[in-house]
Amino acid sequence: MTAVQSGRYSKYIRPISIVFDLLTLSVLALFFFKGLHLNYNFYIGYLLISWGIIAFLVKFYEVYRFTTPVEILTKITKQMALFSLMIIAFYPFSSNVIFSETALIYYISSCGVLITIFKFLLFYYLKKYRIITGSNFRNVIIIGYSQEAIRLKELFIERNDYGYRFLGYFSNKKKNDEIIGNIELLKIFAIENKVNEMYCTLEELSNHQLVDIVDFADENKIVIKFIPGSNEIFSKNLKINYYEMFPVLSMQKTILHDPTIIIIKRVFDIIFSIFIILFFLSWIMPLLALLIKLESKGPVFFKQGRPGLDEKEFFCYKFRSMKINGTTEKEASKNDPRVTKIGKLMRKTSMDELPQFLNVLIGEMSVVGPRPHLWSQNKSYGNKIKKYMVRHYVKPGITGLAQVKGFRGEIESDEDMINRIKFDVFYIDNWSLILDLKIIIQTVLNIIKGDKKAY
Repeated sequence: MTAVQSGRYSKYIRPISIVFDLLTLSVLALFFFKGLHLNYNFYIGYLLISWGIIAFLVKFYEVYRFTTPVEILTKITKQMALFSLMIIAFYPFSSNVIFSETALIYYISSCGVLITIFKFLLFYYLKKYRIITGSNFRNVIIIGYSQEAIRLKELFIERNDYGYRFLGYFSNKKKNDEIIGNIELLKIFAIENKVNEMYCTLEELSNHQLVDIVDFADENKIVIKFIPGSNEIFSKNLKINYYEMFPVLSMQKTILHDPTIIIIKRVFDIIFSIFIILFFLSWIMPLLALLIKLESKGPVFFKQGRPGLDEKEFFCYKFRSMKINGTTEKEASKNDPRVTKIGKLMRKTSMDELPQFLNVLIGEMSVVGPRPHLWSQNKSYGNKIKKYMVRHYVKPGITGLAQVKGFRGEIESDEDMINRIKFDVFYIDNWSLILDLKIIIQTVLNIIKGDKKAY
């Protein structure tokens, strides 16, 4: 069985959302496109059909209790961008229709704002409604007892806004107060307690038991899902291929390896870096260069070889914030005597990183991504920390998820690096343009508030 939810959300909330969206598109079209010589019946039909096709392709209405706000915002962005292109594509084939750029902008903006507000209101109302009333909860059990199963139970309990009611474990191998009984008893329990979903750990089940449970779930309209035994393997997306009739699971490359996504991220990097270079770096560079030169001898810029995409070396540029010294492979520490007075200010406000937008412009770095480490750190941690080398699957960034989560600056213990890698890998596996924008905004806010690890 698939994991598609069959609860009240899919029965009531989704149709309400669809009807609201279609009414919004229709009413606003009548309002904004008046006097443009349109056949309104045909044009509105074209808009609604286009919207429906795009919504199907981008899975716009596939929003479930476990969907995150970032995923919803990403869906809205994709939907509105493609819908805008479909509207524009209509006009070259309608010679008698007047094209109004102003009307189009107002229409798209108004639709986007109203649909976004309504979608989030529905989403958050449903979450609050579940928590306050306790209704629309789905009864779940976990078959098997493992670390992954325990973490899933904790998630069900902590995130009650997801709307799951955990009833207990079933296991043949373990016995404790949390385990209701062995696997043979779960069928009776599931029927008596109206279980909606069953989560299975594969390690405890034989093939015969697994087939039996799947058949039972199908017969009783219970959703069955599987808990992977190794997060380190299954944290990546898996895809299924068929060699004739034989199914084979394979690891998908991350979304950042998709050719379309590569282009989107590169275009964003170019536009953003040009903006920063023209409106910030162009006037602040002469000022900082003068202050750097007045305080200490040496070049204005500091360049250092760092491992980049596929661990290929590139030269990372910064404004020089230290006195000339022979310990360039040693990262800065608190109250580091090598740091100059102007260097302290630059490092506190991250102004020393501004020249890296030149690295972004020429394609060696990205605005957002894992921060480039020292070569000495690569050698030290590459074989020590699992998934460390995954960060080299993508271009390094000026800022990153690990940095805005507080894991920037000096590495004082292995735990600091482990946490940094954890967030880097999460970013790579879960990239979205919205996530990039959130990281950029949080970076700016951290600079304004001040970061205690910026030294």
